[in-house]
Amino acid sequence: MTSANAPSDPVVLVTGAAQGIGAAIVKTFAGARVWAVDIDAAGLERATADGVRTAALDVADEAAVRALVERIVSQDGRIDVFVHAAGGVRGQVGRPIETIAEEDWHAIMAVNATGAFLLAKHIAPVMKRQGYGRIVTISSGAGLRPSLTGIQAYAAAKHALVGLTKQLAHELGPHGITVNSVAPGFVLSNPATQRQWEAYGEDGQRKLVENVFTRRLGRPEDIANAVTFFASPASEWITGQVLSVDGGRA
Repeated sequence: MTSANAPSDPVVLVTGAAQGIGAAIVKTFAGARVWAVDIDAAGLERATADGVRTAALDVADEAAVRALVERIVSQDGRIDVFVHAAGGVRGQVGRPIETIAEEDWHAIMAVNATGAFLLAKHIAPVMKRQGYGRIVTISSGAGLRPSLTGIQAYAAAKHALVGLTKQLAHELGPHGITVNSVAPGFVLSNPATQRQWEAYGEDGQRKLVENVFTRRLGRPEDIANAVTFFASPASEWITGQVLSVDGGRA
């Protein structure tokens, strides 16, 4: 299937949709058949609008992922766009590596990288049958260089997500499926990024903004706009790419 006959009312699945970037992405798909999922069921109800279907989901639980994909296909017949915005630091802060517990490492890897893998594993066969699909991952500047958070698992998970994106682009391209990633710069989008921002102090905040060409922090909508392009038929001949949406970096 080419962009010329892509569905006019696509079925869209967005993870991490209860707040921040994920919630903004859901809003950009107004008019589509959107499924907004997050482990935070209460947050989903607060963040989503009428007409958006919601489901609580632990993206690292394969049985739950499989069941959700089957539910969507049963109700809507297809999945056209999958956006993996679930991620984050799981309440952790930067610490010396010798102090990191194994479970802390796995918690961050699970939501950022393993979750993307599991969802792609079960959505890819659906998109292959359709001959059409758009997969967009939300990586990070931390997937391209050391992380401002100082969290080893976060940098490793986002690098893994970039690698998964590129590999899936190679694998799924012959089936009419594109796979791309948006790598946000510093976006004040949720309580974790707010705490990180406050931890920099006035001097650190000033230096961070001065190192951004556009001299401002990002907004969730900045990331959502880039996702909208990658998810559209207009991006048919773009795949395996990582787009830094960071205002420019000095």
